[in-house]
Amino acid sequence: MNILEIIAKKRDKQKLSKEEIEYFVENYTNGNIADYQASALTMAIYLNGMDEEETTNLTLAMAHSGDILDLSELGTVVDKHSTGGIGDKVTLILAPIIASLDIPVAKMSGRGLGYTGGTIDKLEAIPGYNTSLTVDQFIKNVKEIGIALMGQTLNLAPADKKIYALRDTIACVENIPLIASSIMSKKIASGSKNLVLDIKIGEGALIKDIDSGRRLANLMIKIGKENDMKVVCLLTNMDIPLGNNIGNSLEVLEAINTLYYNPNNNLNKLCIELASYMVSLGLNINYEEAKEKV
Repeated sequence: MNILEIIAKKRDKQKLSKEEIEYFVENYTNGNIADYQASALTMAIYLNGMDEEETTNLTLAMAHSGDILDLSELGTVVDKHSTGGIGDKVTLILAPIIASLDIPVAKMSGRGLGYTGGTIDKLEAIPGYNTSLTVDQFIKNVKEIGIALMGQTLNLAPADKKIYALRDTIACVENIPLIASSIMSKKIASGSKNLVLDIKIGEGALIKDIDSGRRLANLMIKIGKENDMKVVCLLTNMDIPLGNNIGNSLEVLEAINTLYYNPNNNLNKLCIELASYMVSLGLNINYEEAKEKV
């Protein structure tokens, strides 16, 4: 088995085996496969797609390319992930709300992809804010203050970290198998068992139409079930920006002001909706009870 055969196979629209996918992930992570070869395979996947089995195998290979966190000692941890969009600073608002209701928040967030800003980029707009935590610091923060947000700097899904950055440089961002495997590999590696996914649809999102959004949602729910995870997906509008500010520093300030003043706008309404589903999972209560608490 070698990378040239794997590239040629996907170039010719053939299905990759579990072993071939694992070979690629392992050898790209450890540096045996060059960026230009990984770029060729990623582009072939972008153009010719992957079926559900291939996507699941890619997800698991990336998740197990490094450590898997065990968060069971923290109780019922609830996680959230967004596919990203213009003005999306939801995590900065959502996570403190969930933590205030005594539900542990242990979240690994990403950087910007394409033209969407990432949560880690926004947090690093705060002078001195440290997103590079060790596992011990991460767990300690959750135990002491109920919440921890960190970047993908540990040995968690290192294959995804490399492929994620590569996709951004070769215009291979907007692809359902690559998006699904990237998100779910991070979530499996970071120990998530209860997950709410915010799938953005529209002009300012990676996913442009409802049908593609549903396909992505169903794929990630299926991957989650196969890994003993409860996954809830919401399809949300990204035809207009979220909130009134765009830019990392401005979005941090808007998140703080949203928590202080509870404004009646699309950003606030989305945060309440997502938080309600997270609290419902975290406390095992119905949606209406959860929304009242939020």
